[in-house]
Amino acid sequence: MESYWDIIIAIAGFGIVAIAAAQIAGYFRKIKLPLITGLLITGIAAGPFFIGLIPSSAGKHLNFINDFALAYIAFAASAELYLREMKSRIQSIKWMTISQLVVTFVLSGVVVYFISGMVPFMKDMSVGYRAAVASLFAVIFVARSPASAIAIVNEMRAKGPFVQTAIGVTVLKDVFVILLFSICLEVAVAIFEGTGFTLTFLAIIAVEIISSVVMGFLLGMLLVRILKANWRQWAKTILILLSGYLMYVLHHELDAYTIHYFKHSVSIEPLLVCIIASFRVTNYSKFRAEFLRIIERSARYIYIPFFLLAGATLQVDMLAEVAGIALVLFLVRLLSLVAGGFVGGTLAGDPPLYNRLAWMPYVTQAGVGLGLATVVAKTFPEWGLEFSTIVISVIVVNQIVGPPLFKWAINKVKEGHTRADTPAFDGIKDAIIFGFESQSVALARQLQEAGWEVKIATLLHDIKDDEYEDLDIRHVKDLSLETLNELDAKLSEAIVLMLTDEENLELCNLIYEKVGTKDVIVRLNSRYNLAKFHELGALIVDPSTAIVSLMDHFVRSPQAASLLLGMQANQDSMDIQVLNPDLQGISLRNLRLPSDIIVLSVKRRGNLIISHGYTRLRLGDTLTMVGSKKSLSEVSLKFGY
Repeated sequence: MESYWDIIIAIAGFGIVAIAAAQIAGYFRKIKLPLITGLLITGIAAGPFFIGLIPSSAGKHLNFINDFALAYIAFAASAELYLREMKSRIQSIKWMTISQLVVTFVLSGVVVYFISGMVPFMKDMSVGYRAAVASLFAVIFVARSPASAIAIVNEMRAKGPFVQTAIGVTVLKDVFVILLFSICLEVAVAIFEGTGFTLTFLAIIAVEIISSVVMGFLLGMLLVRILKANWRQWAKTILILLSGYLMYVLHHELDAYTIHYFKHSVSIEPLLVCIIASFRVTNYSKFRAEFLRIIERSARYIYIPFFLLAGATLQVDMLAEVAGIALVLFLVRLLSLVAGGFVGGTLAGDPPLYNRLAWMPYVTQAGVGLGLATVVAKTFPEWGLEFSTIVISVIVVNQIVGPPLFKWAINKVKEGHTRADTPAFDGIKDAIIFGFESQSVALARQLQEAGWEVKIATLLHDIKDDEYEDLDIRHVKDLSLETLNELDAKLSEAIVLMLTDEENLELCNLIYEKVGTKDVIVRLNSRYNLAKFHELGALIVDPSTAIVSLMDHFVRSPQAASLLLGMQANQDSMDIQVLNPDLQGISLRNLRLPSDIIVLSVKRRGNLIISHGYTRLRLGDTLTMVGSKKSLSEVSLKFGY
């Protein structure tokens, strides 16, 4: 009973720390450090070597967290392995994967073996033991982080053969890494137990692999049944994660049973089981999209406790001792990745530039590498903790160095599509409206009355310009970057797109990547395209819902709606940017504003901040104000317009 009570206390205490850690680790992102690094550092701080919120006994009580996480990691790695998406670059992916596996594994394993005298816990080991440990280091060094790679690709909106190959290899490689690790671990166990490579040993490995494959297909069928059921998604998520965890429970039970009765450990390999099950769902069922959605949405609930526990159980007293060797092993891994990338690219016939950069996408490590390190720590308690401490140190360095290298490589091969820098305000409020029709004409005239300089760009050539002498109408030949440059788009504070969705999307991409205009307003034609414009940061007006929303505001807040539409006599609202350097650091309460001016909000670096009288202004802040037109005009001059 006391043991159960200890487990309950450990889980409750750890849960409270995990909730706090999720918030604390978020601050690490603000200083451009990975979330995983933040969780590891938070775990170290909360662990027994510092604050002591997570005691040293937590490791044995909370070991089930590692089992849940390892099953999830296997599910996630294999879920990204969608064969249909790899067809176009299959040659490059095939050769790069083989090269990274073989060259990186062999080269790093050989180097680790020869420098094993520098590794504290390997100094006094025999030749066979050193070879076994070196192989475990080597297989973990091959591992990559699919989640980190995909996050960088999404962030940079990267597209092209280099990125396609990198993602394909990353996903495929992690699946083979887990398979290779299973074999290396079995061999290492045999060497350290002294059983040797007998026919019995080979037969046991064959039985374990075959039984794991069969169990994987059975688990895959179970996952399909769960996904097919008409249940709520949270229920499906719990059952899927629980089914993966139960593979570890089965593994432990079979292991104990066979050792007791047959004096040999014969069990299933749960990582292999989960990989095959996930592969079955992803490639041979119609539930791939839902399965991926469940995997993505449950990530934080798995990774937060997993990385927090990894940090808390880290042998901090060893860090200073192993820091030097961790750095050496980081360089060893880097050199083996360079060699593997160059060989793979050459065999695939990729361009020389790709071959020189081929190693950069594979530097970052995270869940898979850390998960395998915890397996080693649990399997070999005599030296496993020192092993995992070194591996985690290398992973932290890879987490910091890897993402910038991958981003640099993407830009070098010109496959990144990041947003252009927003041009500085030139003191004149300019707007460009694409599309000539009654609404664009009315909008142009209304903006002109508010003091804006407006151009209407149109592909039409049969317009009678003399009927619109008060408007600046530009006839353009196409919707290209050259056209945008001719219209001085970089000087515009706003661009309004009122063409077809296809034309609007083409322009929106160009503006996003090449111009960087602060505000792009799109009139939507089909809600199917809403997400595409939203990804590009456009402000979207959907005519089908705009009237309903407006009427709703008139019912709930008639004064605000009237002010928004300019229906209040001599009253208006305006966004004013802080351009006057004399206002830097001045608090809102100390601004000398006309008595009829109200500050509604302050926007800083794209984020709305909760403003009050003590909020200090920064250059570039955008203040939304409401008041009389005369007072707003005075304030805009004061702010540098």
